[in-house]
Amino acid sequence: MPEKKGSLRKVFLMVDKIIEAFAITLLVAMILIVFVAVVTRKVFGFVFAWSEEITLLCLTWFTFMGIAIGFRERLHLGMDLFEKLPRKVLDASDKLVDFVTFLFGLYLVAYGWDFSMMMKGSFLAATQLPNMVQYIVMPITGVLTCVYSGLQLFGRDLRRYHVIEEEIKRDA
Repeated sequence: MPEKKGSLRKVFLMVDKIIEAFAITLLVAMILIVFVAVVTRKVFGFVFAWSEEITLLCLTWFTFMGIAIGFRERLHLGMDLFEKLPRKVLDASDKLVDFVTFLFGLYLVAYGWDFSMMMKGSFLAATQLPNMVQYIVMPITGVLTCVYSGLQLFGRDLRRYHVIEEEIKRDA
């Protein structure tokens, strides 16, 4: 039985790495595209017609992927003001935050999907990609948020970067 638990953990870890690598790739692509657009505009007097659209797509996808990663790392919702409260109260408030985060994930899945489907009939002007491409990341982020918050609700610590929390406490 422990093999299944270990293999499931490896699958989740692989998915996390893919999500993070994709987010980093989007960020790097966005930076390079903006750099090239600025250089071509200032030096050569023209801009690639697609550069603004692709940059916006990268920004949208990077932002939503960052939301899911932030929920996994517990970076979004936290208050040190109440850390002197009894442990039971703090644990209950953590469960409440996980539950509300799960509901937010469901919201993103349901309404993000509806909005994406509503946009599939329109197209981006420069690239002629379906406008849906820009918004389909919402339900994807919703699924990731539900998975992360659901596992956290049942006591799983999914954070991969404990150093961040230690640095924040050290610098405070």
